[in-house]
Amino acid sequence: MLRIGDFSKLARVSIRMLRHYDDIGLLKPAMVDDLTGYRYYREDQLYVIARITALKDMGFSLADVVKMLDIYEDADKMDAFLKKQQEELTALSAQTEYKLMLLETARKRLGKEHIMNFDVTVKTIPERYAATVQMIVPGYADEGMLWTTMFAETAATPLVQADPCLVAAQFLDPEYKEEDVEILAWMTVKGTYKDTEHVKFKTLPAVKVASCIVRGSYDQMGDACASVASWIDANGYKVNGPMFNIYHVSPAQTKNVNEYVTEVCFPVE
Repeated sequence: MLRIGDFSKLARVSIRMLRHYDDIGLLKPAMVDDLTGYRYYREDQLYVIARITALKDMGFSLADVVKMLDIYEDADKMDAFLKKQQEELTALSAQTEYKLMLLETARKRLGKEHIMNFDVTVKTIPERYAATVQMIVPGYADEGMLWTTMFAETAATPLVQADPCLVAAQFLDPEYKEEDVEILAWMTVKGTYKDTEHVKFKTLPAVKVASCIVRGSYDQMGDACASVASWIDANGYKVNGPMFNIYHVSPAQTKNVNEYVTEVCFPVE
């Protein structure tokens, strides 16, 4: 038997923490001396404390560790716990990477204009024949679902792109939404095609837009939209339809974000 101090040294866990584990029922001493109150542990409990430490290092809460110790020898149940934690940490890692990217961008822009200047022009996008997909997706980042659907459902009869080919996503909701976002994706094509379950071929009407070109990563889109909105207000126009982005050079053409070319368009009157 080991006194709590000796057990603490071997386990590399503080006495304070061992007492806490005792209080919450995670790891009880093998014996407590009635006269002195000293806690004693068996040597084989070092294996248990090693498991507890390993699970904590994986990010599990003590409440989860209590449950997991009861099923530690059940491989299937343990795997379910481990898989769930792995998925949660993967999601957290992605969120952290995104926040780091925002911080890096903010640092690079320190000392520069808070809002970047974009050249805004008014033009008319002529009537065009396009393959379209309109769907409600979980969020704005899931726009790719529409393009995947478009190309999957037309794989048997590949689409012939118009020349020039315009590829765009129009955001139909009247306000920003946290979830269940309605998007219309369209790509100009030539030829005739039959509609599929989700892909509808139609002639889109001409539309007058105030637009600007964004070169580089999509983290500029907020400033670009602000610039166009300010220009519209300052020049006596009114927005009369949902905005859309035309992807002149997108991730489909290049992996280099600095090569992206996106046109932000606001229908105006």
